[in-house]
Order: sequence, then C-alpha cells, then structure tokens
Amino acid sequence: MKEKQQEQKVKYSIKMKMTLLAVMAAVPFLAVIIYLMVALLEYRNVYNSIVSNMTVANSYNLNFKEEMDESLYKLVVGYIAFDDIGQDESLKDPYLMIDELRSEFGKLMKITTDAESRVWLQSLLRNIDTLEDRVDDIRESLENGGSYDENIKMLENNIYIMTELVQDDIQYYIYYQTKSIEHLTNRLNEQVGEFTLFCVGLVAFMSVVVLLVTIAIVRSIIKPLQELYRVTGEIAGGNLQVRSEVKSHDEIKELSDSVNDMAENIETLVEKIKEDEGKMRRADLRLLQEQINPHFLYNTLDTIVWLIEGNSPEKAVGMVVSLSEFFRLVLSRGREYITIEEEELHIRSYLEIQQVRYHDILDYTINIAPELYEYKILKLTLQPLVENSLYHGIKYKRARGMITVTGSLLGDKICLEVADNGVGMEKEELESLRREIQKPCQETEQGFGLANVNERIRMNFGAEYGMTIDSEKGKGTRVRIILPAHHSDRAGERKTEQNDEV
Repeated sequence: MKEKQQEQKVKYSIKMKMTLLAVMAAVPFLAVIIYLMVALLEYRNVYNSIVSNMTVANSYNLNFKEEMDESLYKLVVGYIAFDDIGQDESLKDPYLMIDELRSEFGKLMKITTDAESRVWLQSLLRNIDTLEDRVDDIRESLENGGSYDENIKMLENNIYIMTELVQDDIQYYIYYQTKSIEHLTNRLNEQVGEFTLFCVGLVAFMSVVVLLVTIAIVRSIIKPLQELYRVTGEIAGGNLQVRSEVKSHDEIKELSDSVNDMAENIETLVEKIKEDEGKMRRADLRLLQEQINPHFLYNTLDTIVWLIEGNSPEKAVGMVVSLSEFFRLVLSRGREYITIEEEELHIRSYLEIQQVRYHDILDYTINIAPELYEYKILKLTLQPLVENSLYHGIKYKRARGMITVTGSLLGDKICLEVADNGVGMEKEELESLRREIQKPCQETEQGFGLANVNERIRMNFGAEYGMTIDSEKGKGTRVRIILPAHHSDRAGERKTEQNDEV
C-alpha cells in the first residue's frame, strides 16, 4: 500500500527524466542515420541499374554489327546456307542474334526510366524489326535463286545500313545512360550539400534543445538537492523550524517530505524534552531553594534560644520579627517573582538576623535606588549572594567586615551588586569559581549557591543576563548581577497581601 502511494506521489521520476534526455539526444541523430542509409541504398540501386544497362548495351555495341554483317555476307556469297549456319561455330544465326537483341533491349525498355534513353530504345526496337524484315528479304531472294549482284546490293543498301542504325541507337542509348549517371551524380552532390546544411542546422538546433532540456533536468535535480543540503545543514545546526520547499514530483520530493517530517518530529520531541527538563529543573531548583532554609532556620532558632537564655528578650523578639518577615517573603504565596523592594526587605531581615549572631564581625549597608522597587526579580536572588559574602568573605577575615548591597538602573537593564571587604580570592581560585557558576548547579563542586542563582537567572531571562564575579586576595569580593528591567505586575498588590497577612 505504501509503495503504491509512493508511486502515485512520484509523478516524474529521475529515471524517467534521464531516459527522456537520452531519447531526445539519440532519436534525431538516429533519424539522420536512417535517412542517410536509405538515400545511399537508393543511389546504389539506381547506379547499379544504370551500370548494368550500359554493360548489356555495350556488349552488343561492340559485336552485333560485325557479327551480323559477316554472317549475312557469307550467306549471300553462298559460303553457307541459312539451314546450316547454326552448325558453323564461327558464324551466328542472324535470326537468333535479332531475337536475342530484341529480348535484351526489351528488358532494358522495362527498367529504363530516363526519357532520352527510352526514345533511343524505342528507335532501336523499331530498327530491329526492320532489320529482321531485310533479313527475310535476303533469305527469300536466296531461296528463289536471286542474282548475286541483286543480293549484294540488298546486303549493302539494306543490311549494312540497318545494322549501322542499330549500332547508332545502342551508342546513343549508352550515351544518355552515361548522362543519367552524370545527372545522378550531380543530384547526389546537390543532395549531399543540402543534407550537409540540413544536418548542420539540425545538429545546432538539437544541440540547443538538448542543452536546454539538460539544463532543465539537471536544475530539477540539483536545485532540490541544494535546498535539501541547506535545510539539512540548518537542522544539523539546531534550527528545527526550517522546512524544505521542494516542488518537484520525483524521489527528491519524497526525500524532502521525509526530511520535513523528521524535522517536525525532532522539533516536537525536543520541545517535549525541553519542557520536561524545564519542569524537572524548576522542581530541582525549588527543592534546592528549600534546602537553604532549614539550616538557616536551625541556626536562627538556636540564636533566639541563646538570647532568651542570656536575658536578652528584646533582641530575641527582634529576631523573631525579622525571621517572620524573612519567611513571609520567602514563601510569598508560592510566587517565583517578587519586587526588588520585597527582595530588599528579605535580605535586610536576613542581615538583621545574622548581625545578631555575628555582631562582633558584621556590618552592612543596603543602598538600592528606590526607582528600582517596582521592578521584578526572582525570589532568593540576593540572599545567597549576601550569605556567600558572610560565610566565605567576612567570617574568615577574623576582623570586622562590611557587606554592601547596591542597585541601579542602566538603560533597560538593572544592575545589582553585593560587595564585601573580606578575605577575597587568589586569581586561580577566582577563575575556577567563574567556571563553576557557568555550569548547571547540580554539576558544581564549589559555589553551589552562586551557581544556583546564575542558572535561575539565565533560565528565566536568557543567556545574556546573569552573574559576574571580581575578587582580589585580601581586599574582598564583588558579585554583580544584570537583570532585564521588567515592571512587576504584583507591585500594586503587595500592600493588600501584607494587610491580609496581618
């Protein structure tokens, strides 16, 4: 069934096109060859016929008169009688010679087509009849005892003259047959010239036609192949939306449709895989986000317990309030995007909590331009950076340190920076960290929280956005994040949510 459908779709197969090209190239030249063969055969037949006629006529032209005159002379002088002449091998019977001559030239009369030659054949046949009558006269005279002088006179005045006329007729016949050969040769030369011109014109015309047909057929094959080459190259390069536009009705069209179907199927599968991977990645990232919170919660609760036990209930209450604000913003009713103002409150709550724990080593300042407050940001974008500055920068300094958070608007982009004056990093360590944060967070061996943030930004906003890190040993580290400046559609609802929660 499938083969029948394919045959119906393939209207003009490549094999058919090549066969058509071969036929168009061969048939005209084959026709010329056949015409030449027929013309040559016709010329050969006509030529052989004329030559054969001339051969017959020439044989009688050489011997007939001499033999006829000699035989009749010996009959007239009494050397031999009519009844006995057939017994003498040196002589020929005049009647047999006349019959033979009449028979041969009668045959020539039937096959000769030249008009002038036929005129002389007709004259020859009439003269043969007259010659036979004159021979009858001599025979009758000899049988009746006619005188010698009278018979000689009849021989000279009748027989010799008639044989002379017969010989003239034969010679004229040969002459005009020769003229026929000359005319045939001239006509052949003319035909050869005309045919040469015709062949030159035909060859030129057919060469142009065959060239045009060849170009058309080659284009009908090469152009679709080039289109397929282009499309398959783009598919190999990752462009699965490209489609082949082949309009031929041959096997290449079938191949093109198959390539299009394959690209469509691959595109569908890739989209499904991307969708599944995105879902899995988001689920993993959500899980990873949640994994950050328990450790922080445990440490914070331990600090609150320590404050209560240390008779610092006011600080404990402050930490509880900050912790409540922190988790309120972390939860955000399940939203993935929050405003930058909310993110600022989030990291402020975080730093307030951490400053209680590390009051002897931690100072901080937050300086985000208020004009950025209504723009949206991924939840938990700055908190991992602040945490990284605290635990990997300030904490190992073993002296008081400063964490600075700034934010500004740069055209259609937002620039957020988290800087510390902690221990910093060596050049090799910095390059290693830069490489790590470009990997998927599950594949990182260090900088897990930073890689997490960078991957989330690039996944949600594009590869042109993300994180850069600068650091110098003994001077500190600066982490910069570039985001698109998109207004948050939740900014107007923030106060309503806060009132609902209260």
